[in-house]
Parts: sequence; C-alpha cells; structure tokens
Amino acid sequence: MPVITLENTLTLAMSVRDRHSSAKWYEDILGFELLFHADEAGWSEVQTKTAGVTLGLGEQTQASPGNTVPVFGVADITLAREALEAADVKFDGPTDTIEGMVSTATFYDPDGNALMLAQDLSK
Repeated sequence: MPVITLENTLTLAMSVRDRHSSAKWYEDILGFELLFHADEAGWSEVQTKTAGVTLGLGEQTQASPGNTVPVFGVADITLAREALEAADVKFDGPTDTIEGMVSTATFYDPDGNALMLAQDLSK
C-alpha cells in the first residue's frame, strides 16, 4: 500500500525565461490550452492534450532547461508531507503557500531527483 494517496493530476514544472511567450509557443505549436497566468507568483499553466497533465511554466532569469519537476496533486499537503517524512523522505525546506491558490512542497527520491506535492487551494 502506498504511503500517500495522489490525485489524478500531474503538473510538469518547467523553468522558462518568459512564461507568457512560452505559453503562447505551447498553444501555437502543440495546441495546448492556456489555463492561467499567475503574475504574482511568476507562474503560468497550460493544459496538455493528456487529461490531468499540465505544464507549469515558472519564470526564471536564468532558465534551467532539462530541469523538469513532476508536481503531484494531493488533497491535504500537510497530511501527505507528514506521511512521507515518517517514511524518511527528505524535503527541501518548508511548505510554500500562495493563499487562495496553492501550497507546494519539494521532496527528493533516493537518487536526488526533485519531485513536488501540490494542494490546490482555489477549490
């Protein structure tokens, strides 16, 4: 039995220099749909052609191509984090929250690959 229960969503977080132009590129070239721009968070999200899978475009001055982080949706990030920590999973700092939008927490697999949990606070 798994340590936590994941929702049916997966966001692949990508580092980009200009998320507005990147979102437009994904729309025009791959036919993805813009979901939103969260200017206060430096984040944009586009819906892929796969149900439940989105691309999150995080704006960085120095983008890190190839550094994609899978973001797994959870119903309660506090409970999920506590369960993973009890299983000796290492986290990168505290849970970050943007009120009314999302709470996220980055953790690592045994090889040091970054993964993230996210609780949607807009529901």
